Amino acid sequence: MIKYFFFFLFLFHLSILSAQSVVITQQEKLRGSITKDRVWWDLLHYTLEVKVDDVKKYISGSNVVKYKVLKDHQVMQIDLQAPLKITKVIQNNNELSIKTKGNAHFIELLEEQVIGKIYEVKIFYEGIPTVSVRPPWTGGFTWAKDKNGKGFIATSNQGIGASIWWPCKDHMYDEPDEGTVMMITAPKGLMDVSNGRLKKVAKNSDGTKTYTWEVINPINNYGININIGDYVHFSEKYNGINGELDCDYYVISYNLDKAKEQFKQASMTLEAFEYWFGPYPFYEDGYKLVEVPYLGMEHQSSVTYGNNYKNGYRGRDLSGTGWGLKFDFIIIHESGHEWFANNITYKDIADMWIHESFTTYSEVLYLDYHFGTKAGNEYLIGIRKNIKNDKPIIGTYDANREGSGDMYPKGANMIHTLRQVINDDEKFREILVGLNKEFYHQTATTQQIEEYITKQSGIDLSAFFNQYLRSIKIPVLEYQVIKHKIKYRYRKTVKGFNLPLKVLVNEEEQWINPTREWKDLEAGSTDPTFEIDPNFYIIISELK
Repeated sequence: MIKYFFFFLFLFHLSILSAQSVVITQQEKLRGSITKDRVWWDLLHYTLEVKVDDVKKYISGSNVVKYKVLKDHQVMQIDLQAPLKITKVIQNNNELSIKTKGNAHFIELLEEQVIGKIYEVKIFYEGIPTVSVRPPWTGGFTWAKDKNGKGFIATSNQGIGASIWWPCKDHMYDEPDEGTVMMITAPKGLMDVSNGRLKKVAKNSDGTKTYTWEVINPINNYGININIGDYVHFSEKYNGINGELDCDYYVISYNLDKAKEQFKQASMTLEAFEYWFGPYPFYEDGYKLVEVPYLGMEHQSSVTYGNNYKNGYRGRDLSGTGWGLKFDFIIIHESGHEWFANNITYKDIADMWIHESFTTYSEVLYLDYHFGTKAGNEYLIGIRKNIKNDKPIIGTYDANREGSGDMYPKGANMIHTLRQVINDDEKFREILVGLNKEFYHQTATTQQIEEYITKQSGIDLSAFFNQYLRSIKIPVLEYQVIKHKIKYRYRKTVKGFNLPLKVLVNEEEQWINPTREWKDLEAGSTDPTFEIDPNFYIIISELK
């Protein structure tokens, strides 16, 4: 009786832990959902002004938020994470009162907010920003020194949110339609590089300089960045689909020669991705690679780079095939995000696979374009060993919770499997180009992406996406050879899963359509050979 009691006690505690794992806190709701204090206003533009003090590790500044009123409401939610503090909010020379709940700040507007009218509010803030412990995976500031002892500073904040270092509408569904201006005052003797184009450099009385950068396209808030260092600059023109694209490169002075050699891969990347995805999405804002004191990230029109001028991922081949050393992982992967993350942006971080699955697959497509399909296939199959199947790829909605890290290798394998099913690379490419055209400069949901691909492919993919995005089960194809017949069926599949497969029977290619029910395939000979095309992401189990 005692052991049964402890067994049920164990189940009880297990159920509590399980329930706790899905509990959404108030702060998660405020950060991750489209609240009533967000939905009534449409973000049009940010004018962000920040002074960076690398001695005190302190920042201060303001953000002018331009917006259009969509609904009757008088309270605006602005997000800024502690220990930073909002010191004052102004609208039309009136100082406004603020109520704070953790990292969410509710501004009580005095002037009547008329539907259809455009307003501005200016938010002043300051403080010691959070230091990123493990950039770019943990958000915040990185305060470093280069080899010459000069300041080397950067921000990175995907996931945790841009509000970790500046006040904003910190939800991905609403981007500033008219772009952003960033006026960054760097410490003396150092330069700031941010998004878009450099419009002005102003000398200040204290010997510092303020660098004004402007993005005219919509931009996701985590893509806005500060990069400060002892930079030198070189550039080139890329003749792309939409004409000449300005490509600018900012690197620490002593790395100039290495950068000029390694960054030759930038134009190769743009060439491959314009073929597979369509035109680079931000010709007006240009393309940049900027050296930073961490690995790198996909900041829009300001892609950050810290891969030590080596091919692979910090010199390693993630696939174990050799193909991963044919390219600089950070240049290719983070540039791929200009299409999937910056052009097409998830509405909710639960759908982060839209960014990471397609961009991981861009590595395959880069190899395919420059080294051939066989190279891409081998690399893709090689990264399968990194899949954990620990939890679904899609995360928890309205809570700022992303899904499994499998969104990278498993998501890429899902897309590759889809490519095999479509069985027409020109059509597959048209779908990828079409996605970037259909959702150009927009935020999107998983449902929208699924519906578009389903419609364009002409294939019912509902069970396919359920299997790979919402389940941790990998389809198992069981088969048994009995004389001149091959019996086969699927196991560990979601309802309705009927992925067709390309197989070799006696070295002759053909297609089969497995379901959960046993099917027979006439092989025409005794003890036939039976192989599954390895480009399909399934498990194969032969029954003896």
